[in-house]
Amino acid sequence: MSPPLRFAFGVHLHQPVGNFDSVFEQHLAEVYRPLIDALVEGEFLPITLHLSGPLIDWMERHAPDWLDLIGRLVADQRIELLASGYDEPILAMLPRADRLEQVVRMREALQRRFGASATGLWLTERVWEPDLAGDLAEAGISHVLVDDRHFLVAGHTREELHRPWITEGNGQRLALLAIDEKLRYLIPFRPPSELADYLRTLRHAGHPLAILGDDGEKFGGWPGTREWVYRDGWMDRFLDTMRSLVNGGEVRLVTMSEAVAEIPAAGPAYLPSASYREMEGWALPVAAATALTALESELGEERLQGAEGALVRGTHWRNFLVKYPESNRLHKKMLALTALCRLRGDPPDARRAIGRAQCNDAYWHGVFGGLYLPFLRGALWGELARAEAILRAGESLEAETLDLDCDGRDEIWIHDAERSIVVAPDRGGTIEEWTRFATGVNHAAVLTRRREAYHFEAVAAAGEASPPQTLGDAEGAATIHDIEASLRLDQLPSVDSLPRALAVDRIIPGGTSRDLFIEGSVVSLREWHGESPRCQAARQGDRIEVILAWPDLTKRITVLAGGHLEVTWQWDPAAWPVDAEFCSEWSCFAPLDLVTDAVQDRYPVETVAKSERGLDRTVQGEAIVLRWPGSAGSAVVRVPG
Repeated sequence: MSPPLRFAFGVHLHQPVGNFDSVFEQHLAEVYRPLIDALVEGEFLPITLHLSGPLIDWMERHAPDWLDLIGRLVADQRIELLASGYDEPILAMLPRADRLEQVVRMREALQRRFGASATGLWLTERVWEPDLAGDLAEAGISHVLVDDRHFLVAGHTREELHRPWITEGNGQRLALLAIDEKLRYLIPFRPPSELADYLRTLRHAGHPLAILGDDGEKFGGWPGTREWVYRDGWMDRFLDTMRSLVNGGEVRLVTMSEAVAEIPAAGPAYLPSASYREMEGWALPVAAATALTALESELGEERLQGAEGALVRGTHWRNFLVKYPESNRLHKKMLALTALCRLRGDPPDARRAIGRAQCNDAYWHGVFGGLYLPFLRGALWGELARAEAILRAGESLEAETLDLDCDGRDEIWIHDAERSIVVAPDRGGTIEEWTRFATGVNHAAVLTRRREAYHFEAVAAAGEASPPQTLGDAEGAATIHDIEASLRLDQLPSVDSLPRALAVDRIIPGGTSRDLFIEGSVVSLREWHGESPRCQAARQGDRIEVILAWPDLTKRITVLAGGHLEVTWQWDPAAWPVDAEFCSEWSCFAPLDLVTDAVQDRYPVETVAKSERGLDRTVQGEAIVLRWPGSAGSAVVRVPG
């Protein structure tokens, strides 16, 4: 008889930096406690578990008893813990020193809190880049979980992936374990009988190992899953099915490290930059994402699941930094501060704040990812403000000219011990960051309303004769693909013609209504975005003055010691129609007191974005539209510090 199939069951539990206490509490009550309790009571052990650093930090304050339970299970060798970057960063987006520090911090925390020597790694969002191998090995990691897709795009076949593989970096070995995508969609979304059939198929084919590694939130945190998993009996049937397979000698439960120790590696493998299939599609720009969806539809599910399917893919995670400039600005500010922190001797409080600002969720968007959630973006800006306040303590007002966001064009970074301001000359002299350290708020952190590929898909689906797709049925619960297919919009949401920031200037026809701003359909007679001005930034006594001059506009931004800001404009009134208006739009993440004689209109900046709940309408901030007659020839706005 063939030996039992080893089944390594791994779950990942995480809540992001900045999430609400109520969300942590709800997930603890409805997902984490019920899941672990059910697996323990059903004797479905050992399992492999990953707890993110932000979740551990919250649990230490609010639910230490639950961590104690996990500790006892670890001590009894019924749970194996995985490491990661402590603050759940995308490791590929960090400088090497930060990667090592994040992983080592997590390993030390697990040893200190649970007595666990974690040598396996949960790779956040399974974002892999080849240079991670050597760094992870140096940080004490012996094996890492990646998706089977990582192997498939490198030319491997699915049949090869039910055992460990070995890669290396700088001559240091690292074992790779491929998460089985089919298991991710069977558990917990399909009846356990289908899981049993699949595991038996693997065993009969002579495969030694099946690996699941997935989000624990699927067991009650996603829409409909709590009812499906517990009320409708999926968990009971799952435990009964697995008990039967184990008692019958067909399956043996193992930890990830046991799988690596017991099963000979298949050989060397070198994986390209990759993440899970859905993530690679979400990272594409709109036109490419739409083309990819059309191509996948043309090929059909059978071919996509076959050998050709892995060759049809999106792009790598870093493209989110291109797709969303707000993410890029957050990322590059973090890089600038982590470098400054190293130069200043790495004060511990600043280093920890920077680490928390590396939490991945607010940097990207798909069905998951928190870029569209202002409280998550705001939390990371707050951590950066905390770090910068420590690093700049006692500094006077200074201005640096540098390409801060790595786009090939210089910005002007103005800072002192109280604030940090970034002006973008080539984007109309807009203010793209204005962070007050005392409040931790970046007043310019409003997200631009932009078109997403799923907007088109949701409008097209709403126009179809068939009713909206039902999420789940008697035979299973809804997956993310079901959720995406269920999206419906009656019309396309409003988008912005210019990126949002503070002091976005243009000449508009007189009488342009507030509604046109809300709709994003304002007609501009003149814009300065994308044109390079003559630029001068210099200290003048107790102030920094930035002077930006285009042929038909001079814009002066003055930052005074004490934090007061003044923006003035001068233009030729004869250059525009007699009824034209000069307009400066300020998109504010938090309230700003603008002192000006301009006519003011205000409106909420609302986005429409998908999530695991469907389509969310979210207010990102408030837009303040300031207007002066074009005949005035000049304008001024003052903002108290």
